Amino acid sequence: MKLFSRSSTPPHPVAPAAPPAPTAAVVPDPALAALTGEWTIDPAHSRIGFSVRHAMVTTVRGSFAEYESRLYFDGRNPARSRAEISLLTASVDTGVEQRDAHLVGRDFLDAGRHPRMTFTSTAVHLTAKDVYRMTGDLTIRGTTRPVALDLTYIGHVTDPFGYERVGFDGTTTINRSDWGLTYNARLAEGGAMVSERLRLQFDIAAIRSDPSD
Repeated sequence: MKLFSRSSTPPHPVAPAAPPAPTAAVVPDPALAALTGEWTIDPAHSRIGFSVRHAMVTTVRGSFAEYESRLYFDGRNPARSRAEISLLTASVDTGVEQRDAHLVGRDFLDAGRHPRMTFTSTAVHLTAKDVYRMTGDLTIRGTTRPVALDLTYIGHVTDPFGYERVGFDGTTTINRSDWGLTYNARLAEGGAMVSERLRLQFDIAAIRSDPSD
């Protein structure tokens, strides 16, 4: 049997694959240009918190009651936007005093030696209509690692007192052991008492800063 006969029909040439269609750039809403400027998070109407799976069957939620912030939002060019947030670790609140005392101790946040945890943005870009991806450096217990935060623009209003307000919701998930939060008890069934995965949540209402401040 001739495997390579001269009379064999040569295979048809394979057409090269078409190059992928270019992705259209997301264009900022022109109406957001009016929001360009300095903003400060309003603690009375915002929540910077977290949630973590506990004992494999329930979720514990907490937040930080005290923090300082400095935000700059550029509605024309989101890449110029930036954020700095500094939270007091001792202000953690999960609604259970004994649990809060454990969290601020050396097993977790170690507030005595590390009174603050901080986030400083390094880049911002628009990924979809009203959705921004903000990357930055998160520092916990003296360890700094990069994180990516997805922020959704909620809206903009002027309240009855004349203050301009803007709203954003954001979330990201981290592995707490990457920041040295490695304490864990084990369950009788073999699972972890506290999940390694920690979800950070930013429900932000910001007020436009007075240029004279």
